[in-house]
Amino acid sequence: MSRKKENKLSFVGKGIERVDADIKLEGKALYGDDLDFAKMLYGVCLRSPYPKARIKKIDFSEAQKDPDFVKLITAKDIPGSNKWPVVNDDYPFLAWDIAEFHSQAVAILVAKNRFKANELSKKVKIEYEELDFIDDIHKSITKKENIFSSYVIKKGDAFNEIKKCKYVIEKEFTTNYQVHCYLEPQVATGVFATDGTLAVYSSTQCPFYVLDAVCAITGLSSNKVKIIQTVTGGGFGGKEDVPALVGAHAALASFITKSPVRICYDREEDFRSMSKRHPSYSKVTYGADENGKLKCCIVKYILDAGAYSTLSPIVLWRGTVHAAGPYSIDNVYVESYAVKTNKVPCGAFRGFGQPQISFAQESLIDDLAEKIGMDPIDFRLKNIIDKNKLTSTSQKIKDSIGLKELIEIVRKKSDWDKRKNLKPSANNKRRGLGCSIAYYGVGLGAKGRYLDRAGAYINIYRDATVNITVGNTEMGQGALTVLTQIAAETLNCPINNIKLDEVDTSKVPDSGPTVASRTTVMSGNAIIEAAKPLRERIFKTALKMLGSKDMIAKDGYFISGSKKIFFNEVIKQCWAERLKMSEQGWYVSPPTTYDLKDGKGDAYIVYSYSANIADVEVDIETGFLEVKKIYSAFDVGKVVNPVLALGQAHGGILQGMSWAVYENLVIEKGVMKNPGFTDYIVATSCDIPEYDVSFVEKDYSEGPYKAKGMGELPLIAVAGAVRNAVKNACGVEMDSVPMIPEKILKKMGRI
Repeated sequence: MSRKKENKLSFVGKGIERVDADIKLEGKALYGDDLDFAKMLYGVCLRSPYPKARIKKIDFSEAQKDPDFVKLITAKDIPGSNKWPVVNDDYPFLAWDIAEFHSQAVAILVAKNRFKANELSKKVKIEYEELDFIDDIHKSITKKENIFSSYVIKKGDAFNEIKKCKYVIEKEFTTNYQVHCYLEPQVATGVFATDGTLAVYSSTQCPFYVLDAVCAITGLSSNKVKIIQTVTGGGFGGKEDVPALVGAHAALASFITKSPVRICYDREEDFRSMSKRHPSYSKVTYGADENGKLKCCIVKYILDAGAYSTLSPIVLWRGTVHAAGPYSIDNVYVESYAVKTNKVPCGAFRGFGQPQISFAQESLIDDLAEKIGMDPIDFRLKNIIDKNKLTSTSQKIKDSIGLKELIEIVRKKSDWDKRKNLKPSANNKRRGLGCSIAYYGVGLGAKGRYLDRAGAYINIYRDATVNITVGNTEMGQGALTVLTQIAAETLNCPINNIKLDEVDTSKVPDSGPTVASRTTVMSGNAIIEAAKPLRERIFKTALKMLGSKDMIAKDGYFISGSKKIFFNEVIKQCWAERLKMSEQGWYVSPPTTYDLKDGKGDAYIVYSYSANIADVEVDIETGFLEVKKIYSAFDVGKVVNPVLALGQAHGGILQGMSWAVYENLVIEKGVMKNPGFTDYIVATSCDIPEYDVSFVEKDYSEGPYKAKGMGELPLIAVAGAVRNAVKNACGVEMDSVPMIPEKILKKMGRI
């Protein structure tokens, strides 16, 4: 049997409309708080009002008098374990003896309606003993027990090489928290059934994390629990780890009361208690020779993890691996730490520990270029990693790298070489351009390799409609659409025939978390694996129906000469022949060789790349910083859906700009001062800069249709570009994020 190859793809690479667009635009999508269950109860968490305190006594006698009161649940009521299973398992589901941060959950009050649950929670009297707390990482790190994790990278002899360098530069940088600001707050509903099983409807990126937590807290086995992902109103990492805590609370309340229980946070509660982007401190040193060649890099990188470790060890590892930047440097030394403080625990956020260190190293690269007397872009081009060169972990880049082209694209589009001719909009303003670049390891990498797998199930019905279930989630990024396109391409099936479901953990194997820009590669490949045997049967049947040995499969049709048959007709015949029309697929990430002892080896299976130039204007009287335009170029392999990729780029750029310029969460003496959108300023549609986005498609041989990952890449290096543009505009070297007006004026010596 032979087939003519058709190079032109039918579905992949096309700007297909989002498959979930209509239900969301028309308000038909059912989010977590839209679901209704008979006799549903409502839970609310009672939280510690202190950064650190001993819980001495809980008195709920007054609340108990109300007929709408159902139950007060504390740690002693937990039938299973009181340890949330996430990395170090140090975070209790409910604080019992000591609460370690302001707003840590101490108890759950369950009532017959939401209003009463909130009102009755105020009648519960909890007696605390305030304890000394730590809110400074530099004090905390002096005690070994406060270090949750640490890593090192040793390549060459950086400390000896630095002494030989003609040009050396060293500076310290800090970054603040970033709040995810998803529109839908945390929500979960536990539904206990009479057969002893438990379902949890959760707004989550990682349903299997929720499964593990629910099983731990209830003591139920995995086959008696299922997690069903509800339509998720934004995540950005904030629906990765912490929904497991929320889901576990709802499950526990349902398990104990034997009724459905909804827990839905309000915005302040979400701000105060849920994970954030880690604040960071970094001290970075670069050394270069007389020709401007980078010879060494030394980094000390510290993350403020908050009260519990949660995902900090993994976040720290990614930042560590990328700490020297996308440069070819023979001598690298990186040491990194995730440190405990009595503040809100931090976790996953788009970029996952990399934006913080990218801000530091891209700022310093610019400053070093200036010290040498080189153009910042020329300096980068002289030193970037390229094919067959080594990263800081000594990983050889074998293929799929378009970084040089990306830099040249943004240079040309921004008129970088004519930037001295930029005209500000007023006499009291200064305008400038700034550059940054980044590389991003796709997937979970060596540190998370045991979780880096994915499953898929495809079922083709007799009417030729297709149902697909995968273990990775849609949270607004367009995964359902991209995965539909990959399935359609492999099966030669019309897009409208395919439906992907939100994840149900009872219907698909544990596929790891929906993080690390891994969904397209992992679930995409799993779908292809499931589709391959189906494709063989379908194509073989089509050839028989056409009475030919050669055919073209295109746009849902099978064509040979003047004969043309539609996908639906072929499937009808497959059913008539009683062929198997359902299959499972399983994909495991390629191996990595990274050694945690010295930080050497292949850290990730492949990297994606970006180059950015920011055009900013600074008001030298007020310090107000306006980002006017961002030029960005990306290498993410084959772009499966150009329209969605453009949307990802725009969203990531804006989120990175917002963190760089506006977002300033204030925590004083362990207490959050601005837990809401009134005082926590985040970029809105009114603050959007002009975008100029380009893509260079460098094929990744192991990717589905040669694609890599994209989701996090657009955010990572934006802050560095903005900072460097501010320096170009008004001469000040910012060393902290966010770059709010007060800081700029202070650097200018005006306050």
